[in-house]
Amino acid sequence: MKPDIHPKYQKVVFKDTSTGFTFLSGSTMSSNETIEWEDGNNYPLINVEVSSDSHPFYTGRQKFVDAGGRVDRFKKKYNLD
Repeated sequence: MKPDIHPKYQKVVFKDTSTGFTFLSGSTMSSNETIEWEDGNNYPLINVEVSSDSHPFYTGRQKFVDAGGRVDRFKKKYNLD
């Protein structure tokens, strides 16, 4: 195996920017930002927009999209009425 071609696997803290939920996990990602975790150690901080705390599949809160408006626009665009 070639040396120094694999990324460094380390513990990092992921923070959901929409809810503020944080969790510690192993990852190959890195960041210039750090945060002090509950164990007193500093870890790289990775900001994410969606996590299990805010994703509709895990929370049960669904966001419904007006599909009818899209269909009407498609039909109008291609004269399918």
